[in-house]
Amino acid sequence: MTGSSSSPVAEGTPHDDGLGPRTAAVLVFGSSAAVLVVEIVALRLLAPYLGLTLETSTLVIGIALTAIAAGSWMGGHFADQVDPRRLLGPSLGVSGAVVALTPAVLRSTAEWAPALLLLIASLTILVPGALLSAVTPIVTKVRLTSLAETGTVVGRLSGVGTVGAIVGTVLTGFVLVSRLPVSGILIGLGTLLVAGSALVEWRRRGWSGTPALTLVVVAGGLATTVAPGACDTETRYHCARVVADPDRDSGRTLVLDGLRHSYVDLDDPTFLEFEYVRAIASVVDAAFPEGEPLDAHHVGGGGLTIPRYLAATRPGTRSLVSEIDGGVVRIDRDQLGLGSAAGIDVRVEDGRLGLRRLDAGSRDLVVGDAFGGVSVPWHLTTVEAMTDVRRVLDEDGLYVANLIDHGGMAFARAEAATLGETFEHVALVGEPADIGLDPTATALGGNLVVIASDRPVDPRAIQKALDARQTGWKIATGDDVTSWIGDARPLTDDYAPVDQLLQPYSPGNGR
Repeated sequence: MTGSSSSPVAEGTPHDDGLGPRTAAVLVFGSSAAVLVVEIVALRLLAPYLGLTLETSTLVIGIALTAIAAGSWMGGHFADQVDPRRLLGPSLGVSGAVVALTPAVLRSTAEWAPALLLLIASLTILVPGALLSAVTPIVTKVRLTSLAETGTVVGRLSGVGTVGAIVGTVLTGFVLVSRLPVSGILIGLGTLLVAGSALVEWRRRGWSGTPALTLVVVAGGLATTVAPGACDTETRYHCARVVADPDRDSGRTLVLDGLRHSYVDLDDPTFLEFEYVRAIASVVDAAFPEGEPLDAHHVGGGGLTIPRYLAATRPGTRSLVSEIDGGVVRIDRDQLGLGSAAGIDVRVEDGRLGLRRLDAGSRDLVVGDAFGGVSVPWHLTTVEAMTDVRRVLDEDGLYVANLIDHGGMAFARAEAATLGETFEHVALVGEPADIGLDPTATALGGNLVVIASDRPVDPRAIQKALDARQTGWKIATGDDVTSWIGDARPLTDDYAPVDQLLQPYSPGNGR
């Protein structure tokens, strides 16, 4: 992704024998790959504090592209002003030091000075990104020896830089993140960059800054061990922790990217801590005969609270779970007692692809509880996705989904409208102000549960079950739901601005 720019040089410009074509290619390849590693890992670092949303991704990509543009321009400019060989070592070394310090600096800022997070995050991407992007035009300047070879040199190094960026992207996304902690990736990269800087300067024989930069890298590694916000486990998608409940010996909370996603009682799966979980259980209990085993599919697993509840209260229930994060599944097995739960089959797969693999009419119940950051992944919200849900349900089947929204509830209303395009009946369960049942109160938002089916649900039975669990939630059906939806536009695969529809949220909301 790094660009190359250089002014043509006149015939006879001295050539640096110490920077041959292979060395030049390695420098350009490595620096370009490093820029993309920093960009992708920055998303992982920021997700616990900003959410893994389209806006966060756009912000990080925009900053990285700004760094690439600025570095390419400045690298070319300064390479024309001074001996370009003097710039290579400092560019690699300083960028390596900043990269190694990034995990500790970002996590400390997020915890102690959150108002400065965006500024500090921008600098930790801009500084190394610009310095590393400057390597390509610097190396190009050194390698140019005559006007006759300008096109060949520029084209070759630009191609090498692009291949490096591709390798950095693929290596990070498919290998590094799944095997190493985020902090380990950045400290390791910082070490490699400082080592590269030392090698370049050793060949030039003169720069004495490498020991100081090495100390910075070591300090970054040590600081990461005491910086706040560290994870128990780094999965492919989340920074994960399991927190013991101080008030309940067997209670455990699964925290993903700083948000409470699931609460599990290891000894009593019928104990339901979160209100939205109690609401889902109330809907299921009211919709199906007591104790009747069900064939259920769960889109999203988390701590598997609902599958455990169904296994305990409806012996013989078969729950198939699509959970995209294999790291979360390992936590379920190792720390949350999945091995002792009967009738639960967990597949590590995308929820929508999992739905496509199910036979038509094969499920009594589908539960939607998949989240990426603070929102339902957009491809699980559309008419096309709901058509797959409807296909796998039998005639009396029920779809129950957990949603999170705030303020004007624009996303939740759009999702209800989407379900109305697919199912005959749609109902809402939530705080009265949030679902339009108390027009005198201001909607605060948080969790709410949407119900969809081709058979009418019994609102009285559901309300009775909600009251028995002391949720304080109410159920809305019929005209109340239609009025609440208003002119909200259904979501489709062609139009699903889920992140934009969501209102500002509070990290205290639990799933």
